[in-house]
Amino acid sequence: MTHPFTYIDPNAKVASNVKIDPFTVIHGDVSIGEGTWIGSSVTIMNGTKIGKNCRIFPGAVIGADPQDLKFNGEKTNVEIGDNTTIREFVTINRGTSDRWITKVGNDCLIMAYSHIAHDCIIGNHCILSNSVQIAGHVTLGDYAWIAGVSAVHQFVNIGQHAYIAGGSLVSKDVPPYIKAVRNPLSYGGVNSVGLKRRGFDLEKINHILDIYRYIFSKGMNTTQALEFIEEEIPATDERDEILTFIRESGRGVIKRFGKGVVEED
Repeated sequence: MTHPFTYIDPNAKVASNVKIDPFTVIHGDVSIGEGTWIGSSVTIMNGTKIGKNCRIFPGAVIGADPQDLKFNGEKTNVEIGDNTTIREFVTINRGTSDRWITKVGNDCLIMAYSHIAHDCIIGNHCILSNSVQIAGHVTLGDYAWIAGVSAVHQFVNIGQHAYIAGGSLVSKDVPPYIKAVRNPLSYGGVNSVGLKRRGFDLEKINHILDIYRYIFSKGMNTTQALEFIEEEIPATDERDEILTFIRESGRGVIKRFGKGVVEED
């Protein structure tokens, strides 16, 4: 299953049914799970673990040193989950001593020319469209979707089931279940289409929408809105997740689009 023009370090752990195309280089401290296909001219560097049934297209580089001036050669890792597709010329860097690892979950699609920097944690079922650029220490929840040619600032958190429109500059945290649109990036409603596709019923979607109305549309500041929601809206997993996400936000969350709304870095 390995082409003679491929180099695999003898210390690499490659499952017997992995298919590797020509001109690919696999370094020594690497493991690759069963059923994975690796295209031509791919480089998989030390510290990389790739799961089962992944598809890695030509030109990808996985496990290169982090582009962080504080990095001093520490032994760090990249981990790719099962059933994940990595398209052409994607780059995924190893972690630093902050988290020691960069992770991409199961069933993800990372489209061409995207970059995932050091210490990022990408959940399961996430989609990064073409040329998405993610800086270091970013976290994406499960089912998050970032449309093409978007850039995400370091240390940003993006909640699960969030959708970010193409061409966005993401410098604030994006809470779960919502659409983030416009420039500056702003709350654009609940991601109802995505939630329906994933089995959320209308009652649950309306419950999420009610929560965000108080956060973004009722004229309350964030503290007032969160206190009101906690007191007046019945507790659910979704409600508690939204409250926790916003309260724990390090960079602050995006605002509602409108006159006088200014995003400060």
